[in-house]
Amino acid sequence: QVLGQLRRAHGQAKRTRTDDMTKTALLILAAGAEEAEAVCTADVMRRGKIEVTIAGLDSGEPVECSRGVRILPDTDLKHVLEKKTHFDAVVLPGGLKGTERLRASDAVKKLLHDQQKAGGVIATICAATTVLAEHGIAAGTVTSYPSFKGDLEKTYKYDDHSRVVVDGNIITSRGPGTSLEFGLAIVEKLCGHEAKASVAAGLIMFPGQ
Repeated sequence: QVLGQLRRAHGQAKRTRTDDMTKTALLILAAGAEEAEAVCTADVMRRGKIEVTIAGLDSGEPVECSRGVRILPDTDLKHVLEKKTHFDAVVLPGGLKGTERLRASDAVKKLLHDQQKAGGVIATICAATTVLAEHGIAAGTVTSYPSFKGDLEKTYKYDDHSRVVVDGNIITSRGPGTSLEFGLAIVEKLCGHEAKASVAAGLIMFPGQ
């Protein structure tokens, strides 16, 4: 009963925040995901006026992340797919165990291929960039957590130096410490440079602010 009340309150707050939002993003949360990447990215996108849906990979129940933080999704991926809703961006946070589950998911594979065919944005961070290779998603240059370079450079051109790489509609980033920049890159891609600059200013992202 308490969980149901929390869900309703969470949903009402989300709708209030997103009434005037036009762009949409789906963030898929698997058990063992890197919580900093999930929360920071979702937060930055919402600050950029993107309507973000957080979907649990396996259910809509609280998801335990890599450091034991539990996050309550808005819904579960099965319900999202049943509604056949198009999202402007599909976002995958990393975390070793979470990434393993994303790599093993046929539903995620189909969603990513449909997203690419529709010309939508696919954004991955840290270990989750390996999901692109696992599911056969076409991309040019990517980045990831450094330890996955060897795996990824077999399929893609790998960027060692950039904290975020935007190559067409594929956005990739390196790890928890680049989560804010990753989120800003998604905001810029979907909403433009002015939206990104406004969010960055509010976050005190750069020296001299």
